[in-house]
Amino acid sequence: MKIYLIMSLFTFIIYGIDKFKAKRNEWRIKESVLLLSSFLGGSIGGLLGMYVLRHKTKHWYFGAVNILSFIIHIALGILIFKMVG
Repeated sequence: MKIYLIMSLFTFIIYGIDKFKAKRNEWRIKESVLLLSSFLGGSIGGLLGMYVLRHKTKHWYFGAVNILSFIIHIALGILIFKMVG
């Protein structure tokens, strides 16, 4: 559970940094890094980064990866909970 909180916070922060850099026309964080951090447990942070910070909302695949990752993480959590009891 803690890893999801940490990854979501990390993902939200890097979305914010990328948004800040985009406004200043600076070197940006790679899209693959943003998507991978969402997929590796930061889907909530990715979704919050998209809609709270209004960043990467025009790219359909960011929404798809974040939502799909969230569904996968919920399913894995339920499966692990059932297995552990």
